[in-house]
Amino acid sequence: MAEPVKILTPFWHEPQSFSLDVYRKYGGYTALPKALKMQPQQIVDEVVKSNLRGRGGAGFPTGMKWNFVRKETSFPKYLVVNADEGEPGTFKDRAILENSPHMFVEGLIIGCFAIDCHLTYVYCRGEFRDGASARVQKAIDEAYASGFLGKNILGSGFDLEMHVVSGAGAYICGEETSLLESLEGKRGQVRFKPPLPALQGLWGKPTVINNVITFASVPIILDRGAEFYQHFGSGRSRGTLPMQLAGNIKHGGLVEIAFGMTMRELLYDFGGGSFTGRPIRAVQVGGPLGAYHPDSQFDTPLDYEAFAAIKGMLGHGGIVAFDDSVDMAAQARYAMEFCAIESCGKCTPCRIGSTRGVEVIDRLVAGEDAAKQEAILRDLCETLTYGSLCALGGLTPYPVISALNHFPQDFVKPARASSAVG
Repeated sequence: MAEPVKILTPFWHEPQSFSLDVYRKYGGYTALPKALKMQPQQIVDEVVKSNLRGRGGAGFPTGMKWNFVRKETSFPKYLVVNADEGEPGTFKDRAILENSPHMFVEGLIIGCFAIDCHLTYVYCRGEFRDGASARVQKAIDEAYASGFLGKNILGSGFDLEMHVVSGAGAYICGEETSLLESLEGKRGQVRFKPPLPALQGLWGKPTVINNVITFASVPIILDRGAEFYQHFGSGRSRGTLPMQLAGNIKHGGLVEIAFGMTMRELLYDFGGGSFTGRPIRAVQVGGPLGAYHPDSQFDTPLDYEAFAAIKGMLGHGGIVAFDDSVDMAAQARYAMEFCAIESCGKCTPCRIGSTRGVEVIDRLVAGEDAAKQEAILRDLCETLTYGSLCALGGLTPYPVISALNHFPQDFVKPARASSAVG
């Protein structure tokens, strides 16, 4: 049986795992003094060597992003945490902020020192206000009181302010440029790129934007070394990722694994199969914009490149399972409708294309010249993929096309007698 790997979650069994005392008991805040004695470029180089990739979904190399901003000569520089975790079936960031906020805070301080940033913002989902946001704010207050934040941190001469900001509830603010717009007090809408945030981000200044798990991984790398972190994982996907199991699954929840475990092992060794006891027919990986995968793909290793090879995305590690009663045409419609509802409205393919997509799927399932409707739907998805400004419109075709390709029978009249599971 596959085994979990507890790098990010070694002390979550402790009743007060979120406290400063418990974190220090397990070696917390030993990486920070070490980092403050290093040259900032040495820290960046160590992160590059570890092959840590952004855990927000895209998997972009973290050290490379930090290098871009470190080398910029424009000041001030900012570091922004994307904790706007709005994906259905996703809860890894919330779990970190609630259970080990000091690990995250320590990694964030190290990241700021590495890029010469003196003001950082933690942008949390609005619904986290009384839970995860409060927990991380308490950790920040404790860090200030202990000399890990504020003026002249640990006598190093490095100053840092850290603030928690609550989002306004828009799903699109999980997209980094929309997040920046919101943080600046504007409507959450996607920005044109280029320029990239690393060059012109918050208030037009060089900005690093990373996910909660990304920063939580940094103290491990600095304390135990890049080689230790590199030991876990497969291919170009190194380290661990807390996978989230939801939907029709017997044992839902979060389990930290090293990259390389198969989807089948995760679903059955940890998830225990479906909650209903019926065969798992499909899983959606990577949130509501992720592809639907049939049983024939369940032996795919959980790493970024392996999923790209099957036209999917590992994303943030959220997995939603469906048994054999699911109507995959209804799921495809749900994906298009989700995009239509959550679109910021800035670009035409996303704003209009998703609405037309729902209508086309309805005609297709109703049997109105099915071949023609399928051709229109595929053409529309291509427009969304290549014409949208951001990943919301660009990735919506993933669930739609994967449902069409792997479960074509569900689009044939009469439709299967079931409903979509959002």
